[in-house]
Order: sequence, then structure tokens, then C-alpha cells
Amino acid sequence: MPDTVFESAPALPDWITAQFPYARRVFRNGQHSMHFVDEGSGPVVLLQHGNPMWSYLWRRVIARLIPGGVRVIAPDLIGLGLSSKPTDLATHTLEFHANQLSALVAALQLKSITIVGQDWGGPIVGLLAARHPEWVAGAVFANTTVVQPRKPPRVTPFHRFANMPLISDLAFRRFLFPIPVLHKVQGDRASIGRAQKRAYRYPLRRYADRTAPLALARMVPLDLDHPTVPMLGEVDAWARGFTGPVRLVWGMKDPILGPSLKKMREVFPDAPVAETGAGHFLQEEVPMELAEAILKVVGRAH
Repeated sequence: MPDTVFESAPALPDWITAQFPYARRVFRNGQHSMHFVDEGSGPVVLLQHGNPMWSYLWRRVIARLIPGGVRVIAPDLIGLGLSSKPTDLATHTLEFHANQLSALVAALQLKSITIVGQDWGGPIVGLLAARHPEWVAGAVFANTTVVQPRKPPRVTPFHRFANMPLISDLAFRRFLFPIPVLHKVQGDRASIGRAQKRAYRYPLRRYADRTAPLALARMVPLDLDHPTVPMLGEVDAWARGFTGPVRLVWGMKDPILGPSLKKMREVFPDAPVAETGAGHFLQEEVPMELAEAILKVVGRAH
């Protein structure tokens, strides 16, 4: 039995499939399995979500990309979506997630990729690119950061709360925080309503599967001694030296990562920027703007 193998994806409820009708597979890599969308043909676009989402987040972007003649790969991070769900908080590091994604890309033998990252997806695809620069032809970043902090970072109330013992465990595991309040980080709060929250809640419906949202929240550096900081150093160095096409698409009403645009402009001074009225999960609000930026980068990279 090989250590790596592709398998059929598990079935989804009809109410999700109706919105998310794309071809899906599972990549089994040792003890972990990664669920991913694999739809279309042409130049490869790698869409990576962050916390606490899954590939369903990209459904409206994918609908606009496929007619553009690309192949979309949209993985679920280990611990989220339909991927395997390790229960040890310590499993989740930036390096772990980049390694898992790199294993998928290697197994699929993908080349000349346009990487797209939002939230934790940005540093994760960035670390993949830093360690495998020959794979990456272009990049789009949206409401994320690839910058290594050089002074004690600004800590949001959300991330401060995530590091409070006991109460954060209760909130994340028992009450599935932050899914009930996702709408609060949107420009248009109606963009993540009851139906969308039901879909984001679906992969985490079992209590035992709820480790990753808390673990990924705790991956955010609170100080310069945090283990994520040196990994961000690799990403930062790659980003400042990357010569391929880059575009930034930003939700300016994002209370979490909206302010990060200033530093991202410094890292990518020549990158065109689409500033939008969206919030944090701009895939739900401005999918056309995201898809347009991605296709423009693909056009320049190929």
C-alpha cells in the first residue's frame, strides 16, 4: 500500500452540493488526508482558505474562474473542511500546513502555479513558495499577511481571547466560535447569513473535530518569540524577492486584516491593488473582483 494515494471524496448533503457542484478528491498522505476541489483544465490556480473555513468558501470564485480556462485546486487545510482532523493543538503550525500543501502539489505534479491565499492561506502558500519557488509563477493575496513582524505585533481582541485558557476552549469547542459571529467581520453582514454559517458549521458538527479553529487562532504571533515568527521570515524573504506577477485584492472593511494592506503594499510595491468595500471573507462579497485579479495574473504568468 503506497504512503500517498488519491481517493474519492465523501458525499456532501444535497443542500451543499447544489451550491458547490465541483469535482473533488481526497489525497491520503500517511496519517493525514486532505480533501480538495480539482476542477477545470489549463494553467493551475491554487486557492487556499484560512481559519475556520473550507474550500466551500471559494465556490463563487471558482464559478467565475472555470470559464476563464484554468484548473482550480482548492484544498481544505488539515483539521478543517473534509480533511482529517487531528486532535492535538500542537499539530497545527505554519510549517505543518505548508508541508501538507506541498505534499499535495508534489503528488499532483503541478507546475507554474498561480497561488492565491486569504487569511492563513496567505502565509501557507507563501511558505510553500519560499521552499519550492520553481513551482510558482504568480500570486494573488487577499486580506492576509506575508510580513514577518519586527516589533511586537498588534494583537486583535479575537486573538487575545483565543489564548485565554479554559474560556477559549469552551467557546471554540462547545460553541463553535467564531462561526456564529462570522458576519461581524464582513462589510455586508448579510453576506454570511444562516445558510452560509450552516455550510461552514457542517464539517465541524462533531465536538471531537473542533481542534483546528482554536489551534489556528493560536498560531497568530502574540510576541516575537512565537514559533510562527521565523516561518514568516522565510515567507517575507520570498515575497520581497519574487519577480512574477502579483495582485492584491482587499476588503477595506475587515477589522482583522484590513490594516495589513499598508505593509503588503510595501512588500509588493508594483502590485496592482483592488480596494473593495468587503470585509474579511471577501470571497463571499466580491468574488468577481477576486476572479478577475486571478485571471489577470494567470494571463501574465503564462
